[in-house]
Amino acid sequence: MKKILNMTHSNPNRKNFDDLIRLIEQLRGENGCPWDRKQTAQSMSLYLIEEVHELVEAIRSGDAEHVCEELGDVMFLVFFVANLFKEQGDFDIYDVLAINLEKMIGRHPHVFGTDIVENAEEVRQRWHQLKKKEKNHASDKSLMDSVPTSLPALMRAYRISERAARIGFDWDDLNGVMEKVEEEWAEFKAEVGKAGAERQNKNISLEFGDILFTLVNVARFAKIHPESALADSVKKFEQRFGFMENAAMEKGERIENIEREEMERLWEEAKVLNLHNAPESRTR
Repeated sequence: MKKILNMTHSNPNRKNFDDLIRLIEQLRGENGCPWDRKQTAQSMSLYLIEEVHELVEAIRSGDAEHVCEELGDVMFLVFFVANLFKEQGDFDIYDVLAINLEKMIGRHPHVFGTDIVENAEEVRQRWHQLKKKEKNHASDKSLMDSVPTSLPALMRAYRISERAARIGFDWDDLNGVMEKVEEEWAEFKAEVGKAGAERQNKNISLEFGDILFTLVNVARFAKIHPESALADSVKKFEQRFGFMENAAMEKGERIENIEREEMERLWEEAKVLNLHNAPESRTR
């Protein structure tokens, strides 16, 4: 971390923020960059999603310098979007910061007030209770409305199941939800076994989705985040498959040209070498 701190020319302060704002205003100005001048909040939202994914990838890599750089890219886009709304006379980045500070202080009465909590789970429960009292979380809204529809399906399934569980609509324990997985698997196999009419193909897809959704709940009970768990498994597969490709190339072959039996042998060799360093998946 010292290496990164030594790269910093000055301490973060109001001047740094103002410099960034002026840079964005210059990019958007009459003699600025044609690409930046044509951007809208809608178009920038797509780049923001992309940059957040790059930040997540950097965090998973454990490379602090990469994380620092990607955080800067995300911050630039946040300031850029705020500037677009400032141009419309709606708000500026300092309004964003002020509102967020007020909200975060209000959601931590056990830190900035007199409330007492015993553990992190109690904090989480109170957090959601406090959110309901805010003007953007009206009581007549569905519990599910706060889960963005643009989230990846696996992450959205996790958040949706969390909200259902919060009001007691849940299995009693891990064994119960694991039994449900077996039930859903049986229903999926039954659909697969039927004639392949178009409607039945749709049913196969729905039954498979039910399996995935139930497995998300298994992960929740096991205190594993399914998105992180799947990312770790994909990384493990990629590393083992890379070993197979390299082993084939060392013999002057391409992986797609070797026999299936040889592929299986190389895969088992990769497993013995335990070719993955994926971190333990955790819930959040």
